[in-house]
Amino acid sequence: MTLVDALPTVNASLNAVSACAILTGYWAIRTKRTRLHWQCMSVAFVASAFFLAGYLTYHALSSVLHHYAGPWRPFYLGMLASHSLLAVVALPLVLRTIWLSAVRRQYAAHRRIAVWTFPVWAYVSVTGVLVYWMLYRL
Repeated sequence: MTLVDALPTVNASLNAVSACAILTGYWAIRTKRTRLHWQCMSVAFVASAFFLAGYLTYHALSSVLHHYAGPWRPFYLGMLASHSLLAVVALPLVLRTIWLSAVRRQYAAHRRIAVWTFPVWAYVSVTGVLVYWMLYRL
């Protein structure tokens, strides 16, 4: 097994780390644990950045195309389509949300956009793991 062959599993693991950190970060901010929230969201951002690098590397170096042909194919394709579309939307949302809090210290504006960023980013992270599981493990 080459490093390129291992990337889908590594990428799914990074998505899982991101999902756990996002959900824990949400819990932290809801319970007024702002430092823990910041730490969790930092972990989620770094894991997502490494995922994106791994995803792009895998698709640049691998010519293998995978097709899900199981009985859940319509569900898989719908989930994949929504995952892919929202992944494109998530990137600028995440960057803007982080910019507003970490750089600009505009917490009210951060909260207004985070209401949208959280569910999109969480959905993309969780469905990323599900897409991997259905494609490579099911």
